[in-house]
Amino acid sequence: MTQPEQNFSNAENFINRELSLLQFQRRVLEEAKDLNNPLLERMKFLAIVGSNMDEFFMVRVASLKQMQSEGVGELSADGLTATEQLSKIRKEAHAILSEAAYLLEHDIRPKLWQAGVHLCDYAQLTPRQQEIARKYYEQLVFPVLTPLAVDPSRPFPHISNMSLNLATLIRDQHGQEHFARVKVPDTLPRFIPIKHNHTRKDGHETQVFVWLEQVIAANAQDMFPGMEVVEVHPFRVIRDAEMVIREQEAGDLLQMMEASVWQRQFGSVVEVVINPNMPSHIREILSANLGLQPTDLYEIQGPFGTSSLMSLYGKIDRPDLKDAPHVAVQPQAFRRTSYGGDIFSAIRAGDILMHLPYESFDPVVEFLNKAATDPQVLAIKQTLYRAGRNSPVVQALLRARENGKQVAVLVELKARFDEESNIEWARQLEHEGVHVTYGLLGLKTHCKVALVVRRENDTIRRYVHLGTGNYNAGTARVYEDFGLFTCDEAIGADVTDLFNFLTGFSNKRDYHKLVVAPLMMRTLLENLIEREIEHARQGRPAYIILKLNAVVDSPMIELLYKASHAGVKIDMIVRGMCCLRPGIRGVSENIQVRSILGRFLEHSRIYYFQNNGEEEVYLGSADLMTRNLDRRVETIFPIESPELRSYLRDEVLSIYLADTVRARLLQTDGSYVRVQPSAEQEGFDSQNWFLRQALL
Repeated sequence: MTQPEQNFSNAENFINRELSLLQFQRRVLEEAKDLNNPLLERMKFLAIVGSNMDEFFMVRVASLKQMQSEGVGELSADGLTATEQLSKIRKEAHAILSEAAYLLEHDIRPKLWQAGVHLCDYAQLTPRQQEIARKYYEQLVFPVLTPLAVDPSRPFPHISNMSLNLATLIRDQHGQEHFARVKVPDTLPRFIPIKHNHTRKDGHETQVFVWLEQVIAANAQDMFPGMEVVEVHPFRVIRDAEMVIREQEAGDLLQMMEASVWQRQFGSVVEVVINPNMPSHIREILSANLGLQPTDLYEIQGPFGTSSLMSLYGKIDRPDLKDAPHVAVQPQAFRRTSYGGDIFSAIRAGDILMHLPYESFDPVVEFLNKAATDPQVLAIKQTLYRAGRNSPVVQALLRARENGKQVAVLVELKARFDEESNIEWARQLEHEGVHVTYGLLGLKTHCKVALVVRRENDTIRRYVHLGTGNYNAGTARVYEDFGLFTCDEAIGADVTDLFNFLTGFSNKRDYHKLVVAPLMMRTLLENLIEREIEHARQGRPAYIILKLNAVVDSPMIELLYKASHAGVKIDMIVRGMCCLRPGIRGVSENIQVRSILGRFLEHSRIYYFQNNGEEEVYLGSADLMTRNLDRRVETIFPIESPELRSYLRDEVLSIYLADTVRARLLQTDGSYVRVQPSAEQEGFDSQNWFLRQALL
């Protein structure tokens, strides 16, 4: 009797995307709790939680609230309405924010105090320290403050996105009470340093800081002379920051993006954080004027906006409380004894694979700098998604233009929260005569590609860099990524065709080796998975390893379920969201999903297919998300060198799969548990292993 076809699309087979993303925030919070991490690194992870949660509300919660208000009936993959998702999100998000605040107040701050780093409440300052804070306030803070009264002639002021504010109740000489809002200036440091000439027994100077908003609150009377300050309560506002880009209507995409970035501060309010002791009459004022629902208020005991702790991390000079410095090594192929200082000859000798941040990003900058000055180089073409501030990559491109090279750059203006930086670079590049384009209508350009065209003897040779991460020298020190240098003729031709697709008019859909979304990537990945399914059905070895940032796309998840059902073994290393539910009987029993968090952000994407011994490995910029496969220009590229394929299999993927320190396993119910070494094993930390190997 024929077995009925398994239905892999059932809602119960999927984990909710938003709840999965909140599970990732929990794992980051675990790193802040982990006593094996140095104290200031724990504080840094707490800052990352704060930043991530801000973005979660600005983008994900805002999107669901928009669906709710518009009555959109679309269900999530796991069968929930927007209202049902918001209810579940609120409970989990509030728990994460509360735990983060408790951790700061009752664990990290006391231990910092013991170590000689005093992050003080204003009331904890000595009279002498309060005097120092008072002088700082008078000289630097008070002139910047603008108290805004609310009365019939002065309407409730606009509260900007991510702003920290003080709700202030004032009583006049007639006993009448008034409301005023004071914005805590984001142009001043959140943490005011208090000079403290005291050397501890351990030889370190005691460092004292106090919260800016508490200093303002303690001196609020100065802003309201002749009035009585009755009470002061902090609150923090998060707004919808997801921009609707109407490209078809835009005459100038650059100008439209500038206007959209400016409009972001006026999005609808999606979260207001308050202290539990804020009285009801203040809450009512905020709710009425900000258009809040009761579910938009989040009561958190402790200071708000923990993302600002990142700035404090940079101010505290205590190497003993931080990770040991890591100096990325020069890749062996680029050591000058190997290639005599000519980066092009090194690439001609064979494909070169770099593993960041264990190996240095410097060769990428050197590649572009050399191209900028080499008289034989005719043209440089590059995509920029997140270049960062003070970018040496952009400086190299500007230098190339100064030297008369043809330079074409695609700057993705829609890179979320990097729009302003990218707009600045686009204007500067255009001013210097660089050919700047902004991508294709309706598509973000997310691929990481650089092309150098060089005249050699009587021919033209194309040198290519392909990456899994951005051309950002700053994040390259903390993001784990791969980059490939090659002068393979077919890849060079493909990259030329890709740039023609991006900058001109092209309907080309067939590439020799490069896999491009949205043209062909989904189809290729489906074919590669189907091939493993066929191998399994024929009794041949069938194995898939995927290292990704996110797995969300429902059709791809269903295909992986089909592969598991057919007997294909699947190991997945997914840092963030994963909507695939492993361990379901008859559906995903052959799938194991782990997430690795640590000192470095796991960012590379690796696709490995065993293919009955004829292995295929691809690297690239794309995750298994609908947006990556269907709504972005992405690339993945094959690793054809047998040595490099073996390296990725045996010295990268197998190392991640052996991790028993940083790895967590995804459970069928959507929770994660840490991998535990056996009793006879020592814990194995994959990131530490890569650090040691790089030094060797």
